[in-house]
Amino acid sequence: MSRRSLLFSPGDRPELMRKAPGTDADVLCFDLEDAVAPARKDSAREAVRSVLSDPAFDPDAEVCVRPTASDPETDLDAIVGKGDEGGSETGDHIRLDAVMLPKVEEAAAVDRVAELCTERGIDPVVFALVETAEGVLAAREIATAPATTALVFGAEDLTADLGATRTAEGTEVLYAREHVVLTASAGGVDALDTVHTDFTDEAGLREEAEFAATLGYDGKLAIHPDQVDPINEAFTPGSDEIEWAERVLTARDTADRADRGVFEVDGEMIDAPLVAQAERVLERAAAAGLRGTRGDR
Repeated sequence: MSRRSLLFSPGDRPELMRKAPGTDADVLCFDLEDAVAPARKDSAREAVRSVLSDPAFDPDAEVCVRPTASDPETDLDAIVGKGDEGGSETGDHIRLDAVMLPKVEEAAAVDRVAELCTERGIDPVVFALVETAEGVLAAREIATAPATTALVFGAEDLTADLGATRTAEGTEVLYAREHVVLTASAGGVDALDTVHTDFTDEAGLREEAEFAATLGYDGKLAIHPDQVDPINEAFTPGSDEIEWAERVLTARDTADRADRGVFEVDGEMIDAPLVAQAERVLERAAAAGLRGTRGDR
């Protein structure tokens, strides 16, 4: 499953939610947290439910909802009903694949939302948004919670929590950014990078997304449809990269038959770490639908 791009759509803007599948984002997230004013929460919940229960709404993308941090239960009740493992009270089909939980600071919060999902007939799949100092320090524990499928790094809220100054270079959050992707990798879950808040700055977005990819992130958050394509491109291997990876694995197969642990490709000595890198390139290419992977022999 590819999670190169996750696009937020405000929960009180049904026209934007319905257009979201046309953006080519890998994950669609309907937001009831930051994007919705408190006075509009009820109408936003109704709008999200209306879209998710529409039989015509069946995108290829993964679909999730970000409930309010303080009261996810009320949001889930409004969207899918209160039935104990029975899903919607009205029997409506709800297209909801996951929940994005904001401001996660401990694994218990993920476990609790997973219980709420199970009670309502939703798969307990949680994108855990790590965006406070406590959350960053607890990231390893959060990543290993059974329901966690991805750690999501939130730099803007973290900066506010720290009392730091947000800069274009991002040095004030670099340690946290690296720590989140490190713990996600150790926990065997995906890592999604923070938003680039200036949606008119395509060059800055591309630079930031490419840097996140070099850190090991699997994808990045988007707050505007125009950000989706640049993000997807940054997290999709290029043809040269794919061809290199295929040459490496072909040479690996030959070396294995000759019982050699180290071999040469394009004048470069290849060992286990570079083989792992080549396998990851082809896995990303396959997830993006470019070609099949040769990583499993």
